[in-house]
Amino acid sequence: MASRKAPRCMSTQHPDNVSSPFFSDSEVLAGETEIKETYYVYSHLGITEQMWDCEGKEVDNHVVEKLLSRYPKFFSENKLGKDVFLTIRVPNPNVERAQGKILLETLESIPRNFDIAAASGDRIAPIWEVILPMCTTSAELERIWDYYMKVVVGKKDTKVGDIDVKGWLGDFAPEEISLIPLVENRESLASADSIVEGYITGKKFEYQRVFLARSDPALNYGALSAVLLNKMCLQRLHALEERSSVEILPIIGVGSAPFRGNLKPTNVQNCLKEYPSVQTFTLQSSYKYDYPESVVRKGTEEIEETRRRSPLQIDEAAANAIVDKASEQYQKEVSALSQVIAILSRHNPSRRARKLHIGLFGYSRSMKGISLPRAIPFCSALYSIGVPPELLGLSALGAKELDSVRNMDVAFDEDMADSTKYLCRANLARLPGGIAEGLERLLGNFDSRTDPQYEEAAKEVMDVVLSGNNHGLTDAMMKTAWMRNFLG
Repeated sequence: MASRKAPRCMSTQHPDNVSSPFFSDSEVLAGETEIKETYYVYSHLGITEQMWDCEGKEVDNHVVEKLLSRYPKFFSENKLGKDVFLTIRVPNPNVERAQGKILLETLESIPRNFDIAAASGDRIAPIWEVILPMCTTSAELERIWDYYMKVVVGKKDTKVGDIDVKGWLGDFAPEEISLIPLVENRESLASADSIVEGYITGKKFEYQRVFLARSDPALNYGALSAVLLNKMCLQRLHALEERSSVEILPIIGVGSAPFRGNLKPTNVQNCLKEYPSVQTFTLQSSYKYDYPESVVRKGTEEIEETRRRSPLQIDEAAANAIVDKASEQYQKEVSALSQVIAILSRHNPSRRARKLHIGLFGYSRSMKGISLPRAIPFCSALYSIGVPPELLGLSALGAKELDSVRNMDVAFDEDMADSTKYLCRANLARLPGGIAEGLERLLGNFDSRTDPQYEEAAKEVMDVVLSGNNHGLTDAMMKTAWMRNFLG
């Protein structure tokens, strides 16, 4: 397995963009266009890692062959697996039973992709890192590790007729892979250090990457809770790094919307100061396509040029108390808004051809079976009516608690300023469940400066929703999205 430092930036396929990239002839990116996207990310944006999603869509196990054959000059100078990287995300069979065997197909494709690269003269594994979503135990990682070692690579010694598999088909490489747990709910974030420690014990790793979700925790518990849960997780992972001989390199899954992380190429310092111990930041579709290419490259260079540091230390007891209080209020408010969210999310335009994986929110007992969309259409729905979702849940906190938050969430006021630009006060009074009173009281704690033009566009969206005739709703929502510079 190649030895390298994990990249600072990882391009992903999250469909949060308003604009379509120039190389796509459709608003919906799929199939061959995602091959072009991967090349564009490497060659034009200077992002050295692309996450390739094998979860929730038709799997293209020929991605390596297509890249190497279509862009031979680029990849002769920029070796896949050494200079630029393709990191695959697979289904978790513990959660997505119907897609479980896609995991096995993907693992089996890794040695074949090695052979394809080797045929061009490079004995470098083009793919050798695998992201496991919704990871909750070290046993899930151990199974995949074991399967690859014993079944995928281990079959080389199996006798078939008069010969072993290695003699018949050649060797199987790489001999081992690197697994990256993606932790997405509160319990997994709290125990990520234990999950990782259980997995790395007894293995000789130079480093271990760990992927922290940012959008799904926000969807489940509120934006502030997601920030605090991530910070506590990073703090514990740093402690694991110090007591082990393995470097722990966190990835954080941030998007452009304030609710989903507020990472845009125009404000990368916001995330760098909030999460100094993170090694890799995800650059999602809005980051890549809703800004000029030169601005995207500049933002990416800022991240690349900043060195990883120790995490900001926070009081876990105080943070957990705030998460408890804010998440309870958040879930009450989301429950009250669920019907409006459902209507709007059905009219959210698609940007990728995929079936998204099961949302964790559906398992939340406190939601009493209420079904919500995934984070991007959820955000798109609420921003479109001028109700920034990161405000939800905060009305449960008093002034002293908000001051405590500011000590733990260093970009809190900046995020709130970005958030309240998308507020429509006229729509607050039209919200169900008495939400308006709490939000109005909360807004007294911030210097909120709303945009009159955005307020008018959001009011138009709400007018359509309340009319019961949803004709034109997608166009009205898109009008607000263009003004925000992200979809959701």
